[in-house]
Amino acid sequence: MNIFPAIDLIDGCAVRLFKGDYGKKTVYSDDPAKVAEGFRAAGAEYIHIVDLDGARDGSNANIETVRRIVSESGLKAEIGGGIRTKEAIEKYLDLGVMRVILGTAAVTDEEFLVSSVREYGDKVAVGVDIKDGLVAIKGWTETSKLGCFEFCEKLEKLGVSTVICTDISKDGVMSGTNIELYRQLSEKFSMDIVASGGVSSIENVRTLASMNMYGAILGKALYTGAVDLSEAIKAAEVSA
Repeated sequence: MNIFPAIDLIDGCAVRLFKGDYGKKTVYSDDPAKVAEGFRAAGAEYIHIVDLDGARDGSNANIETVRRIVSESGLKAEIGGGIRTKEAIEKYLDLGVMRVILGTAAVTDEEFLVSSVREYGDKVAVGVDIKDGLVAIKGWTETSKLGCFEFCEKLEKLGVSTVICTDISKDGVMSGTNIELYRQLSEKFSMDIVASGGVSSIENVRTLASMNMYGAILGKALYTGAVDLSEAIKAAEVSA
């Protein structure tokens, strides 16, 4: 299983939110590229980046920060947040990003999703963010009428290869991740599933890896020191 250390961006800073609440923000660093370099030094191969400004308003305001992270860290990066046009996809791919993640646009604009998957293939993933069983959009500030499994079935039929699934109720809470949700997803679908939200212990990592998950995202647990990144990477490899 692959470990994706996370950097969430607001105003060019590395931050974490509590349950996706923009009013409950903790700023961890004003130099995200340096944070990413630390991830690489700990043995990371990948990085998960979220432009929270973009997720909320559809802008790509942090694109220069993303460029620095990708170029200075050398990590294989995936980026989500506010990617709602082909122009935005191409901007990020031109920066050397490995994969872009569609969120709101994947829910609200099926034509865009279909054409993006057709044109860019596995360079396009979809973020499935769950709030009270429903798919959330616009930086988790709204919920759609789509259920998690219903939406994932649709994505698989459309040819999406990678899904990043976040249980918002677990995000930033440090209470453990939603193991049962990911067990069901791994059993029901052949897409690569990345677990996100509440992965807060080495035991979480081992359990997810034993379920043949493609990846797990580590955020707050790294910033608070609850999980050592090098140890998490080793646990994921041993259990793979």
